[in-house]
Amino acid sequence: MNKELRVAAYAVCVRETAGVQEILLARWVGRDGAKRWTLPGGGMDHGEDPIDTVVREADEETGYAVEPVRLLGIDSINRRYPRKLGMFADFQGLRIVYEGRITGGELRHETNGSTDLAAWHPLAEVTALDRVELVDTGVELWRSRPLLGRVSVSRG
Repeated sequence: MNKELRVAAYAVCVRETAGVQEILLARWVGRDGAKRWTLPGGGMDHGEDPIDTVVREADEETGYAVEPVRLLGIDSINRRYPRKLGMFADFQGLRIVYEGRITGGELRHETNGSTDLAAWHPLAEVTALDRVELVDTGVELWRSRPLLGRVSVSRG
């Protein structure tokens, strides 16, 4: 079984509008066409700093200039994924999660990328969205700010 490691950086951007907390999310399009909301962010390029990664990815996926203001934590997942010729990959994803502040830009949708929409959602309604578990992890890191940067979130 092939071992794969992917390191990525994501932003939790929360704002308050008319007394309602909202979180910025991007809609990820899976290889099978399934669409689920995720945090803005993505994979690091070789040699790239994680802060530069989250700034670049947030801009690509949402149109916003995002300034990372705090490291919230690091999340690690392990999965087994099918690959070509009946093979499987032992995949580990290392996800670096920052609190981000919008400093400029305008909301827009990514074209020809891994996401197709970007939108603000009321934080209280996130659990009703079709989303990846990283959203729950990011929200919990943002709310609890654990000393070790790690939370336990159900991975259903």
